[in-house]
Amino acid sequence: MKTLTLSQSGIALSALGYGCMNIGGAWNAATWTAADRAQAERAVQTALEHGITLFDHADIYGRGKSEAIFGQILKAQPHLRDQIVLQSKCGIRLADEPTPGMPPRYDFSYDHIVASVEASLDRLQTDRLDILLLHRPDPLMEPTEVARAFDHLHTHGKVRAFGVSNHTPGQIELLRRAVDQPLEINQIELSLLHVGALSAGVDANRRGLEYTAADGVLEYCRLNAILVQAWSPLAGGRLSAPAETASVVERATAGLISALASAKACSVEAVQLAWLMRYPGPVQPIIGTTNPQRIAACAEADQLTLTREEWYQLFNAARGVNIP
Repeated sequence: MKTLTLSQSGIALSALGYGCMNIGGAWNAATWTAADRAQAERAVQTALEHGITLFDHADIYGRGKSEAIFGQILKAQPHLRDQIVLQSKCGIRLADEPTPGMPPRYDFSYDHIVASVEASLDRLQTDRLDILLLHRPDPLMEPTEVARAFDHLHTHGKVRAFGVSNHTPGQIELLRRAVDQPLEINQIELSLLHVGALSAGVDANRRGLEYTAADGVLEYCRLNAILVQAWSPLAGGRLSAPAETASVVERATAGLISALASAKACSVEAVQLAWLMRYPGPVQPIIGTTNPQRIAACAEADQLTLTREEWYQLFNAARGVNIP
């Protein structure tokens, strides 16, 4: 599989990443089952067989079970650690944790960031994260606290590189002015059913359109050599197998995807991911299926390049209206 390289840290990433949100089983306090672990092992092994080396976690995935199961995989195959890029996220605190009655909240405090990383390392059974992302913007963020946490983690060899997730240009810039380490990734939702970050540019200065906080995020990331990772790049499978309740736009887009896949003798997943990867930013899709057949179908995108005309056909269909 083709690779991408982070401009500052030099870390090489596979063109597709594997998102580990779903490998931990149910999002509850119950221990994972043997079936959960077997499913996770099959998914991870299939991803590796298709050249995927970036594995994306978060401390909250499966309430910690996704990292814990992955840690068991690494414990059983310790040689894998030096062959993969391990990424995790922190900053989201769930309701009733650690005390009943506490609200869901975001927390970029020094203590929480450091404690979260330590807990992730323990669950993953490793001594380091290759990349740490701040999961969602914390309105109460004190940039100097984040900077102190990053310095501590970087100096002690616990995190090699840093980034953010779901951040706007202004939020990234505020943080960049405080931290010494470069912010090298911004992970945002981006798919053919979530095109706001792309539409914002072509719809500039038009009346009657809803404001989106995604304005300029892709251009900002390009200007500052920040890799865009796309979460939910397949929109939960809604365009691969449209439901009976699918909208007119979804059905039209899915039909075009199917026609392109047939013409190019590839999967419908590959067409959708290749559409994202055609953006010259670049964009690294983070797939999340645990189905080995769908992982293999996604990997076909690495060998597929859409023409400018094909890209705009899909863009217009997904918008539900042609560009101005």
